[in-house]
Amino acid sequence: MKKTFLILGAVVIFMASFSKADLEKEKTVVATSTLSNHALQMSAGEKLINKSDCIGCHNKVNKIIGPAYVEIAKKYPANEKNINYLADKIIKGGTGVWGSMPMTAHPTVKKDDAKLMVKYILSLKK
Repeated sequence: MKKTFLILGAVVIFMASFSKADLEKEKTVVATSTLSNHALQMSAGEKLINKSDCIGCHNKVNKIIGPAYVEIAKKYPANEKNINYLADKIIKGGTGVWGSMPMTAHPTVKKDDAKLMVKYILSLKK
């Protein structure tokens, strides 16, 4: 009888140790998978924005110094005229549209890259 309880106890401990380790491993795999899926789903425009200094003045949903991206998306329909206009604003800067604080010019940003950024921003329209 003692042997049975001893063996049964050892089996329970053995099973419990594996299930906990497997859960931790599974959590790690799910978290890594989620992060890599988000990276794969990130648009080229979003990647460019994340690499730039845009986040110093803009946020996706909250106004910082400049308007939130979702506010920009609400104001401008996603058409070629607005995409070109906003891409030029990124490159040349400007003032007066969203208040008195001027937007800094970004002359080193290529026009095609600025358009990708704008397309991402305008895609946030709800």
